[in-house]
Amino acid sequence: MKREIYLDNSATTPLSEASRKKIYEMTEIYGNPSSLHSIGQSAEKTVAEARKIILSALGVRAREGELIFTSCGTEATALAILGSAHAKQRREALRILTSDSEHPSVKKNLEALEKEGFEIVRIPTKSGILDLDAIEASLDKKIFLASFMLVNNETGAVYKVGEAFSRIKSKYPEAITHCDAVQGFMKIPFTPAGLKADLVTVSGHKLHAPKGVGALYISADMIKKKKISPFLLGGGQEGGMRSGTENTIGIAAFGASVADISERAHKCRERFAELYSYASERISSLGIKINRPSGEYASHILNVTLPNIKSETVLHFLSADGVFVSSGSACSSHSSTPSGTLISFGLTPAQADCSLRISFSEYNTKEDVDALYESLKSALARLVRIKR
Repeated sequence: MKREIYLDNSATTPLSEASRKKIYEMTEIYGNPSSLHSIGQSAEKTVAEARKIILSALGVRAREGELIFTSCGTEATALAILGSAHAKQRREALRILTSDSEHPSVKKNLEALEKEGFEIVRIPTKSGILDLDAIEASLDKKIFLASFMLVNNETGAVYKVGEAFSRIKSKYPEAITHCDAVQGFMKIPFTPAGLKADLVTVSGHKLHAPKGVGALYISADMIKKKKISPFLLGGGQEGGMRSGTENTIGIAAFGASVADISERAHKCRERFAELYSYASERISSLGIKINRPSGEYASHILNVTLPNIKSETVLHFLSADGVFVSSGSACSSHSSTPSGTLISFGLTPAQADCSLRISFSEYNTKEDVDALYESLKSALARLVRIKR
């Protein structure tokens, strides 16, 4: 049987052995973390341990902030954006800064706030560069929130979020700053304090933990000044910020996976860089364009544009050959329109419609890249190209 070559790790990752082991262990710890008896306290202890592990990996020191577990990264981002927007009535500060290439979880929530009367300013990211001058030009007393992703989920571009937030905070220290770090957490070094981020979104299934668990870091200042409020109400779990019985199995596995990766994070980054370089060289030799960001980029994501062959057509060909990649964000995979992120990057709609995203995990090898190369080579030879 032909081996499956999975190169869609920015959509989701296979479970690590550490996650599998923790999930199995947690089948015996079935208590409700809110229960006061010893069985419930065992579950609560497991959740607390995972929280401590993830906060440590984020570089958060004691009393700097809290970590709120959610059902996924999208919910964590919704809590960050909607929770801060609806925390209290705001008469003047209604301007929100974001990039023109955010993940749908940010984009859609901001569109909802726009309908409520908030002013959304979308900062350009041409060639993967966050336009800091455009941010400066948008700053005035109306600024309420800024939300910028750390690593773009389609191109791998690393945005200068720390510098952007520093500029904002230096002029308007009460402005709230949120960073979607789902594609950056455990892939590139950062801390919320270093980014000057009040809120940071992370997710488990991008890190070999199961789907169904994410988290939001909230700074101590945000909590103290009540600058964020919950929108999911009920039993008051997670410090009252996210009601609902915690997903103890998912949370524990998330913590176990982060602890596992923490032991070799530097080696993982070296593996990504090696695979990115090797894949770029091999794939470009086929006449396929590499969409490398002009500035810093995270090397676990490689975006390419095919020569006049639609990405959907190639995806089906590769899949039949046992090679799995994507055409962009998994959350937008059923959209019939070309990627707005790639158009913001500088591609034409036609080029965006012919682009693939290849994303690595530490388990991928050069042999996987070779298999991708051979499959792409066959696709280019056999598939009908679009007439221009």
